[in-house]
Amino acid sequence: MARITPEEHKRPLSVGQIATRSGVAVSTIHFYESKGLITGWRSSGNQRRYGRDVLRRVAVIKVAQRLGLPLATILRRWTHFPEADHRRLRTGSACRHSGALS
Repeated sequence: MARITPEEHKRPLSVGQIATRSGVAVSTIHFYESKGLITGWRSSGNQRRYGRDVLRRVAVIKVAQRLGLPLATILRRWTHFPEADHRRLRTGSACRHSGALS
């Protein structure tokens, strides 16, 4: 697997890239966002953009669903799973995570 550079790590991903990399449909990404499970923002060209942290969140959602957890339960647990500061991602500052889903 190719390593990504620090510059690539800061670059936001499109909804199609998130869907491809996480193995779900674009409509699933939109659904998760509508339910508050993931967040993104609009680029200056009005396109949806997501931080790389969304890949991790989608992976957690997929595992939790396989274990039989409903989306409402997963959403309630997000209070223990930090959001990325997308303002810092857009300005190129590092994003730090702490905590876990418990």
